[in-house]
Amino acid sequence: MNLLTRRAVLAGTAAFGAFGAFGALPAVAALTALKHGDFDVTVVSDGHLVLPVSFLAADADPAERAAMLAAAGQSGETYNAPTNVTLVRHGSDLILIDTGSGDRFMPTAGKVWDNLKTAGIDKTKITKVIFTHGHPDHLWGTVDEFDELMLPNAQFHVGAAEWDFWHGDNATRGLPAERAGFVTGARRNYAAIKDRVAMFKDGDEIVPGLQIVSTPGHTQGHASLALKGGDGLIVTGDALTHPTISFAHPEWKPAADHVPDQAVATRQKLLDRLATDKTKIIGFHLPYPGIGMVERKDGAYRYVAAG
Repeated sequence: MNLLTRRAVLAGTAAFGAFGAFGALPAVAALTALKHGDFDVTVVSDGHLVLPVSFLAADADPAERAAMLAAAGQSGETYNAPTNVTLVRHGSDLILIDTGSGDRFMPTAGKVWDNLKTAGIDKTKITKVIFTHGHPDHLWGTVDEFDELMLPNAQFHVGAAEWDFWHGDNATRGLPAERAGFVTGARRNYAAIKDRVAMFKDGDEIVPGLQIVSTPGHTQGHASLALKGGDGLIVTGDALTHPTISFAHPEWKPAADHVPDQAVATRQKLLDRLATDKTKIIGFHLPYPGIGMVERKDGAYRYVAAG
């Protein structure tokens, strides 16, 4: 894969190199493009989330967690989680993987539509949207403030297990009370696409060479996307959510995981595959643009960002 064949730096990003692994990106972020086999891949920022550090691994010893983060240059009670949206061109298809946060989740996110516009990319030309899962920062950008579709010409692809979860009774019973709004928001956005949605399952190809990889646990139907060519490229969604903890301690359990034990097993299996096959990844919450590889280290793994 010819990595980072083009990098267009948009307005407001002169200080991009000064942002570390945990730094926030500006509202208008750098746009990074690369060629992978038959695919042209672009990563554009949707902004970032501001989350409590305890959210990273609720079950971990706080002192051990703090020491690990301090060694990586992170301190404080909160951290900024980048949100990297992937756009893929294949033949006549322009495919968006997730739609970002929209305007109803966090003020620091929901920037993807503005950033695409600034980059000269017409969102009305997007033909397909593939959702990794139904959390707000991946789904709520589907509609505008009037609940009208942001992408009126696209077909939408959702995992059957994910669709069933958010529409079932377990969505309200299985989530903490403070996340009840996640269910309302998921159903609102899904309602807007119900007449143009196609369900997928593990192993399905959305277009030739772009295959669904089931990675459940973060949510019940969470999916990643594998792009064929070279040693491969996997858009991991939220299967891996932090550049240190997800790799060095895949057994730790982030508060956002719906099925924690299943998420642990998924991370361990995915990391082993990525390290063995030397497959590149794009991580939604990894430091922008989230492109890198996985290496084995000290009985676990480490994330190596692309140079």
